[in-house]
Amino acid sequence: MSYSTRTVTRCQPYLPQATPIRYSRVSHVFKSTSTSHKTVFFRKQNCIASRKHPCGVQVVVPRCALSISEQSSAVSDSFELMISKFENTENSQDRLKMLMKFGRNLQGLPKTDQDIDNRIMGCATQVWMKAKKSGDGSIEFSADSDSDVSRGICAVLFECFQGMTPEEILQVPAARVAALGTCLGSALSSTPSRSNGLYNVHEGMRARARVLSQGGQGASQVFPSLTISQAGIRAEGAFAQSQALFLTPDPASVQRLADTLAAKKIGIVAHFYMDPEVQGVLSAAGKQWPHVDISDSLVMADRAVAMVEAGCTKIVVLGVDFMAENVRAVLDGAGWGEVPVLRLAAEDIGCSLAEAAEAEPYMRYLEEAQALQEPSLHVIYINTSLYTKGRAHALVPTITCTSSNVVTTVLQAAAQVPGINIWYGPDTYMGGNLVDLFERLTQLGDDEVKALHPEHTVETIRALLPRLRYFREGTCIVHHVFGGEVCAAVRAGYSDAFQTAHFEVPGEMFTLAMEAKERGMGTVGSTKNILDFISDRLSEALDRGARSGERERLRFVLGTEAGMITSIVNKVKDMLAGQQDLVEVEVIFPVSSSAIATTETVGAEVVPELGGVVPGAAGGEGCSAEGGCASCPYMKMNSLSALFRVVDLCNTPAGEVA
Repeated sequence: MSYSTRTVTRCQPYLPQATPIRYSRVSHVFKSTSTSHKTVFFRKQNCIASRKHPCGVQVVVPRCALSISEQSSAVSDSFELMISKFENTENSQDRLKMLMKFGRNLQGLPKTDQDIDNRIMGCATQVWMKAKKSGDGSIEFSADSDSDVSRGICAVLFECFQGMTPEEILQVPAARVAALGTCLGSALSSTPSRSNGLYNVHEGMRARARVLSQGGQGASQVFPSLTISQAGIRAEGAFAQSQALFLTPDPASVQRLADTLAAKKIGIVAHFYMDPEVQGVLSAAGKQWPHVDISDSLVMADRAVAMVEAGCTKIVVLGVDFMAENVRAVLDGAGWGEVPVLRLAAEDIGCSLAEAAEAEPYMRYLEEAQALQEPSLHVIYINTSLYTKGRAHALVPTITCTSSNVVTTVLQAAAQVPGINIWYGPDTYMGGNLVDLFERLTQLGDDEVKALHPEHTVETIRALLPRLRYFREGTCIVHHVFGGEVCAAVRAGYSDAFQTAHFEVPGEMFTLAMEAKERGMGTVGSTKNILDFISDRLSEALDRGARSGERERLRFVLGTEAGMITSIVNKVKDMLAGQQDLVEVEVIFPVSSSAIATTETVGAEVVPELGGVVPGAAGGEGCSAEGGCASCPYMKMNSLSALFRVVDLCNTPAGEVA
């Protein structure tokens, strides 16, 4: 007969540190070998706490007899008891041995349950976990791993959370697990990923608790997703199907574009946020004509210079106007002023951020900086016009940054000019996230700070914060979608997936990604940073698969514009080519349904494969009622038909550039 209860009050006052502790796998009960300390157990599954009897006997108390405050205390005591067990060891080696002993006593999972659906991501080794409700409503967890250490982590956490309902598990403060992690730190410090394993196993438990709290129905809001494997691409949801439709482009269009570019020596630089139809053709054409590049705004201009140096006589820019301006400026600076830079639309291809920086409130913001009788530096996001940059520099010394280097730019300025005031703009979300990041750094140690910049410490970051200001009235309509309700749905249904977020997303999504990053499960940065993060995790999974032969599914929440999917799919397909069919990658689109255009909203003809969804942004401005967009309506002005029209006109009398 098994016992599902145990004493959970901290018993150190009654149990000398020298008294050995024995863990019984069968009964899941900690027992003292001291004959003077007796424990009485009830064979009832709804017992989760104990009280000290006046006569020195620990008596297990049924759940129904506990008040809410007592249940909370019981949770605290269960962690404190576990921590005390490890604190009683003499050194980290003994602590590790105890953890591995927990692992050896963990009842494993059958091979049939060791599959990709039960896999816990973010651990140094393979970990599988299942959960079910018992008769009294509490959760019974089971797990397995190819490592005794990982099995031990599971066993320790299962013991701490034993007897709790799904709702109670979700209410346990993260600080409880953090305290346990601190205690186990020396035993898990061999690699960062092993240290993160504790927190990722905990997140896996929380994810399963959420599912069970919702009646086993999974996430309350299921987002569309694309899964890439050697077998092909699988789309779930109409929005994902609309993105996948053009991942295999029309061969005739590809050949026509490649032949035209080669014949006329035209180079193309395009942003990641292009329409999937355009990106599909560009990616395929780039395999025949090497001077086609899809990248972020920082890299586009550099790629254009390299193309001209390789013999291209014209550069076509697929992006918004500030990107074309930047390409023009960098080519001029490199001595290639005679090379034409072409756009795809006669009208302006705008940007909500660039427009915010040209408005009067932004000028007043800079005038405030100018009036300050202290050293000031204006750090302006690259997503602005040359006009804005020049006008700003006339008021305050100005330097341009991107989402990938904004942190180092600010830290370098603060290191070079002590006491300098930093005025960042125009992206409100990025500015707020920058402050949030620096505030987080003040809670860490000097080593973590110096990893970002060698001349800074916790104290210098703390001193910088009051002098770091950011504009409060500028947002990107694409990244604005990743706020409030969408972020809550991601946290509720996808917290155990890898989280990726552009630096421009609202604070809620930024916080979620930063929390994931702290346990090795997330990244915050530029579009290139996101792509690199996905490819790095895939590379690690392929290495694990080569060693173990086990299947694995990587799940990524894409916290940026959906147009990135083409580059992600192409990168993943290239990495999977020639490998064993063991790893698949799922990309999840956390988009609001009101940010997706349908045939009903735009009056278009229904395409059966898309279920009424129109590829690209929603009708009109492409924005939802909440202010966000599933994809950028400005970027989508760079259509495939416009691209062919421009390249066909090149080197013809009608297309001569004045």
